Amino acid sequence: MKHWKIALAGALMAAPGALSAQAVVPGLSGTRLDISASGEVTRVPDLAIISAGVQTLQPTATAAIEENAARMERVRAALKRAGIDDKDIQTSSINLNPDYRYVENQPPKLTGYRASNTVNVKFRDLKRTGAILDALVREGANQINGPSLTIDKPETAYDEARVKAIANGRARAELYARALGMQVVRLLSVSEGGAMHVPPPMPYAADAIMVTGARAAKTEIDPGTQNLTTSVSMSFELR
Repeated sequence: MKHWKIALAGALMAAPGALSAQAVVPGLSGTRLDISASGEVTRVPDLAIISAGVQTLQPTATAAIEENAARMERVRAALKRAGIDDKDIQTSSINLNPDYRYVENQPPKLTGYRASNTVNVKFRDLKRTGAILDALVREGANQINGPSLTIDKPETAYDEARVKAIANGRARAELYARALGMQVVRLLSVSEGGAMHVPPPMPYAADAIMVTGARAAKTEIDPGTQNLTTSVSMSFELR
């Protein structure tokens, strides 16, 4: 059979899916077609990760560390009362630094020592995340960042995305084959690559808890949805 060369300029290069067509590979009786395709699924996040900690400033390093430790114990106790397991609480940083006041044309003046202790916390009940954040602030946490919302066990969702990616790749190969007056004979190869996009953490400010009279506003967390995407590269033989 006469071998084909496919020259798909412009339109195919700009088409979604990063399709490319190559000349016949030695050993093939037809034409090789290379395609990139993706599959996407949507899930509601079921895991929130926040960074919570305490920063203290005292005249001496010892006083700063002692006050920080006492306030951090209250923060940890609040997490335990909220039902957070030990395995979901991880120390991320402990710092102690001198604090200076700077005045123009004068040497820096030591004003005290600043101590900080921060933990990363995983919340598996997103409905309670806002209430827990408010409780942490009441117990002395003055450094809170997050939450970062994600999928706890995404592999099942990725498997669904893989199936969609393969189906999309086959459908695209059939489309180009029909446009060329050819047929898809067989799949030559397939390889995978892809990543999940995680939105950046939403900033949470300790002073965002508004108090009016005796009633404090509650912090609310909206999980929204996230898209999990997997891409595949596939090669087909056309005749």
